[in-house]
Amino acid sequence: MRSPRLAGLLEATGRPDADRLWAELTAAGTPLVEPWDDGHSLVTFLWRGAAERVRTWWNIDVALTRIPGTDIWHGSEVFPDTLRTLYALVQGDTQELPRTPGDTGPAQLDRDNPLAVHFEADPADPTDSSCWASELRLPASPRSPWTTPRPQVPAGRLSSDEFRAGRPVTTYLPYGVEADGLPVLVMFDGYNAQTVLRVPTILDNLIAEGRVPPMAALLVRGRDEHRLRDLTPGPALDELIDELMPWAETTWGIGSPYGDNLVAGQSRGGLVATHLGLRRPDLFRGVIAQSASFWWPAPADGEPGRLIRDAERLAHPDVRYFLDVGRLESAPTAGEAPSQLEVVRRMRDTLRARHCHVTYAEYDGGHDYVNWRHNLPEALIALSQ
Repeated sequence: MRSPRLAGLLEATGRPDADRLWAELTAAGTPLVEPWDDGHSLVTFLWRGAAERVRTWWNIDVALTRIPGTDIWHGSEVFPDTLRTLYALVQGDTQELPRTPGDTGPAQLDRDNPLAVHFEADPADPTDSSCWASELRLPASPRSPWTTPRPQVPAGRLSSDEFRAGRPVTTYLPYGVEADGLPVLVMFDGYNAQTVLRVPTILDNLIAEGRVPPMAALLVRGRDEHRLRDLTPGPALDELIDELMPWAETTWGIGSPYGDNLVAGQSRGGLVATHLGLRRPDLFRGVIAQSASFWWPAPADGEPGRLIRDAERLAHPDVRYFLDVGRLESAPTAGEAPSQLEVVRRMRDTLRARHCHVTYAEYDGGHDYVNWRHNLPEALIALSQ
């Protein structure tokens, strides 16, 4: 038992009274966070109930142990004080997030942790479903001043349309700016970009402060059941962009005639954003790829790292890149492909060898939206300089 607080409570109470012990352990919220050494904290996760096996899941995997004579489970791990990441408490081999905040099934929120992230189902996608995750935010984790609405900053305009059958896009236009010829930020996983990453709010704040020039955004949505197909480099993706950009110009008058547009994505979205930066330097002068799946394709489908090899011959020095990845993303990925951390570092080195300007960030966290949301404003600022 690594937690001094938990050990002290058990020693003080002798034979544990589960109700009293749980009340004392959770009085200040969960998980328990205790100092460890300079720059690190001991985090103890707690869960209560009947189960064969309990652990944390998503970006952190900590096994919990039941306190004898009680139904209280605990598990501790040391993390950097700058850590921020998402997790759920799961039973057995479950690998999914809870569907509701009060879900009592095999995947649950950490109910005494007030920090939670809601992944809303896209109302235009009948195959999408809502889910939740708890957020672990340690004392020195960085905060962003750009991700919450400001009363004095007017909001831009949002409009949802279909630019082709079955492919909705949410268009953002900045407040008080003529749309004609505005550069465009194209983002994939568009509904999460709008609701979880808070792209409209970030752009409102950055534009109002003059940190980035006025720009529009195209938040490209799709069906969850087709996500892997849609976010795969290849002719279908190229055709989508060849249709999307003229549609945006015809419908809204947006899109830089000089190619001063940006393309961004996270995970598989970062993979295809980089593909477009390599293949279409005439359209995109900047690429934001956050925790991009540069391991693609999986070993069963070919030699991993295909886009890194493409970059060795296609990367154009006039295209700027922002890459980030979490230090927790160190495990092998699909089919024992290299880790996300390894392949993002390899892509960084490859692009720099091709004389591309690359802004690179590693953070204490995992493959999750809370870190991507924090870093996205810095990415936009870096590519706008």
